[in-house]
Parts: sequence; structure tokens; C-alpha cells
Amino acid sequence: MNISFTKYQGTGNDFIMLDNRNHLYSDLTTEQIKYICDRRFGIGGDGLILLENIEEVDFKMVYYNADGNESTMCGNGGRCITMFAHQLHVIQNITTFLAIDGKHQASVLKDEIKLQMNNVLRVKVIDKNYELNTGSPHYVSFVEQVQSFPVFDKGKEIRNNDTYIKEGINVNFVEVLSTNHIYVRTYERGVEDETLSCGTGCTAAAISYHKKYIHQEGNQCIYITTPGGNLQVHFFANETGYTDVWLEGKATKVFEGTIII
Repeated sequence: MNISFTKYQGTGNDFIMLDNRNHLYSDLTTEQIKYICDRRFGIGGDGLILLENIEEVDFKMVYYNADGNESTMCGNGGRCITMFAHQLHVIQNITTFLAIDGKHQASVLKDEIKLQMNNVLRVKVIDKNYELNTGSPHYVSFVEQVQSFPVFDKGKEIRNNDTYIKEGINVNFVEVLSTNHIYVRTYERGVEDETLSCGTGCTAAAISYHKKYIHQEGNQCIYITTPGGNLQVHFFANETGYTDVWLEGKATKVFEGTIII
């Protein structure tokens, strides 16, 4: 089977994009997807994303983790598929698409994508850490000197503890750099390793930072540095939660080609 693909990355979070509007790739198995995502034997990526037709919106996003299993929302993947759809001329500069967690709006801003995320109305405080769902479940822990922090070991430990081992959780370690500027590193379930960036994780980290340190109501913008690049998270905060949440950053085409499986 010949598979035509395009590789994209959003702040180092990389994805294999397949145009599935003609249902050419609907029967890919878990093992085939895992093979395609393998960095030694396949193309290599943190995940694989299908772009599909759907009547009520511009397109549908179907996201698979690198382990071959369909997963919950991926923020950087959502930004990358928006750029993919734009470059396929499926959309122009503004779109609404469907993902596993519902409808998302997005805008193309030259080489950046601004993606609307789900509202967050519940943030659970666990000791000094935070648990919330931004389309995917996240655990957020604030640490010192995050660039030298053992993210893989500590992230794996939390992801596989008795509370989270069944469903899994993404684990984010956050350092405050300055007011409204944080550094985020993430251990991702499904990849089972640290990724260079995680969109839903950065969104979770930004909201947790606001809850822990800022507390102010109104429109907020949090600047985020990750090992793969820079993002911004915008939202409106009030006593009921976080609404009008947007994730903004670059989404870049890397290369395209064909793989035989």
C-alpha cells in the first residue's frame, strides 16, 4: 500500500498528515499507524492525523498517538491540520472543524495558526499541583530549573501511578520565568516520552499559572516557551472558569512523500 503524506510540526510537536477525503486510509490498523510514526522504521512523528470530509463543518480531524491508538484532542495537531487544510485549499483563512472533543474555530495568520480550545470550568488542586482537561487530561506541576528537571522519569512515574495508569494523563512541568511568561516541558501519554511541545499541555499550564499566581479576572495572555519554540495562550478568566481560550503559534510544513507499507 502506497501512502502519500505530508509532515508538519508545531513548535517541534511533529505529525504525519494524511488527506483522507476519499477514504483511502480509513482502514489503517493500529500496528500500521504505529509503524508509520516510528522514527527508525517509518516516517517518524508524535502522531498521525487524518483530514476527512464532514458535512456540517469544513473538515474533520482524526488524531492518533504514536502508539497507534486514537486519542483525545491535540492542540498543536489542531494547528497543524489547519495549516494543512489551508495549503490543500480546503479552507481559506478562517475555519471551523470537528475534532474528538467537538468543534473548533481557527484562523491562519501567515505562518501562525490561532486555534480555539475548549472552555475549562474545573481545575482540581492536588496538593500544590493541578489537574484539568483542555481537550486532553493534564497534570501540571510547578518546579524550579525546569530545563534540568528529570521530566521523563518524573513524568512517567506520575502517568503510571495508581490514579492515572488506566486512562493515562499528560504531565507538565512548569517554571515561571517572569510575569505572564512560563517555560513548559511535557511528558505525553501515547508517546510515552517527552515531546518538544504539547498544545493542550501549554494551555493547561497557562490556566494553572493564572490560577496559582495571577487570580485577576478579564482577558489574559500567557507567553510560553517550550523546548520546541514559543506559543501564546489567550483566555477570559472569571469566577466561573476560563472561556474564549485560544492557542497561538507557528505551524510549519516540513516535507512530503510516499511510504510503502
